[in-house]
Amino acid sequence: MTIPYSLQRAAANAVEATSILQDPAVLRAANKPQLRRYEVSSLLPGGAISETRHIAPALPLFEDAFCAFSRGSLVETASGPVAVEDLLPGDEILTSGGGSQPLVWIGRTSLLPARPGSRGRSHRLTSFMADSLGLQKPSASLVAGPAARLLRTPPHLQGSGKGPLLTPAAAFQDGMSIFETAPPTPVDMYHLCLPRHAVINAGGLEFETYHPGPDALKLASYAIKTLFLNMFSHADSIRDFGPLAYPRADGQGGSAGGPLL
Repeated sequence: MTIPYSLQRAAANAVEATSILQDPAVLRAANKPQLRRYEVSSLLPGGAISETRHIAPALPLFEDAFCAFSRGSLVETASGPVAVEDLLPGDEILTSGGGSQPLVWIGRTSLLPARPGSRGRSHRLTSFMADSLGLQKPSASLVAGPAARLLRTPPHLQGSGKGPLLTPAAAFQDGMSIFETAPPTPVDMYHLCLPRHAVINAGGLEFETYHPGPDALKLASYAIKTLFLNMFSHADSIRDFGPLAYPRADGQGGSAGGPLL
């Protein structure tokens, strides 16, 4: 006797449902968003330093605030180059426009670049060989995170006469001197925030400091907005980050990745 297709489908659904119910790990993964630990050091109004730890969703909005510079990246300060992990809030960071600004916020998290996020988002890094973008650019091998942006004309716009834009580091991968890398072990990643959005020198390349973008919280729920802004003692709203110092190459003011919960 031939079993009707509808019954075959129903039986298959029952098997799939049973296997999920019998595997608590699968059930938890299906029902709960992936969470990540974020560490923050902030400069308080009186000059003291606050260190806090946060648990928040592994969404682009949050991850992009922490994943620009890898451990060991040398940032130019008024006292000379300092490894990003050794910076402290209050340090004077040199900016490309001349002068310096005090570091008001440092964010740190740990990534497994070889493992995609819960929504399939890649966390792969971009490795720049020494002199890959010109003499002393960078001055030594440098690894940038998925949220890093360079003040540099994108490859597809070079020769068009357009000025430099804040371009994702991954856009410069050529498979030879600039290439994608995905270490199988955890990598400490950092990002930096100044009172005003700016471009700073890290390893001989010009990177932007952190700015969520003017529209970053446009689609976010009240709970997500509150959770996000609680990470920044110097900002009560998205307006407190000020304007972007330069336009971004992709035309987006903030994080990509779909609507926020």
